Amino acid sequence: MRSINSRHNPIVARFRAIAQEPDPTGARVLLDGVHLVRDAQESGSTFEIVAVAASRLASETEEGALAHTLSLAGIEVIEASDMTFAALSPVRTPSGIVAIARRRVTTADEMCGAPNAFVLAAVDVQDPGNVGALVRGAEAGGATGMFVCGTSASPFSWKAVRGSMGSVLRLPLVSGMKATAVLACMKASGLRAVAAVTRGGVDPDAVDWTGKVGIVLGGEGAGLPADLIASCEARVSIPMSPKVESLNVATAGAILVYAARRQRLDD
Repeated sequence: MRSINSRHNPIVARFRAIAQEPDPTGARVLLDGVHLVRDAQESGSTFEIVAVAASRLASETEEGALAHTLSLAGIEVIEASDMTFAALSPVRTPSGIVAIARRRVTTADEMCGAPNAFVLAAVDVQDPGNVGALVRGAEAGGATGMFVCGTSASPFSWKAVRGSMGSVLRLPLVSGMKATAVLACMKASGLRAVAAVTRGGVDPDAVDWTGKVGIVLGGEGAGLPADLIASCEARVSIPMSPKVESLNVATAGAILVYAARRQRLDD
């Protein structure tokens, strides 16, 4: 296991570069923490490089044990002095192990063309934590893929990856498209687009969620633009107490995904 002891080492620059500028295709993602690195290992992801803090190797820790397992599997694992590791990790309190992993890139046509496609489209969701939580809810609820479009935060940023609790590694994702292009892709592949609106839509349990379908969610505060709502085949609203103006977008997404899941499982 090679050791590095300088913040100026090129390996540090590799980690800092992807932390500051996520890969727009999602082919490479930065993972911080033993949970995410283990998730990547168990999901069969390919590792570009792994780094572990020297202090985690000096005693019996989860990070040290995982680093040794990955090293024995032929993966490049770097031991970094704790000061150097602090420069490698994007978080204020370093977790002890970080990695750059590779994931399979999916195209929009491939995702929409999947048999019985059930996709989520997040439009202008600007908080990376919300994006990550939406990805996690989508995978948990049985979605076959997800679009992250418009001015949304990248689902491949380390914050969104952490918020997804590893779902980014497994769920097919397409990022960076215009929302209009996403709707066009859905329609071309025979998906019915259902727009989530605060008021005026039908109850989630009254929507026909069978077959090929997409849920379209707007960002924090503004929601979906009127032209996008008009382009969708249906509108859905989550019943709420009159005193509650709206729900967090990740919460709303999870409710709708699970409403669809119940119906699709019974189909």
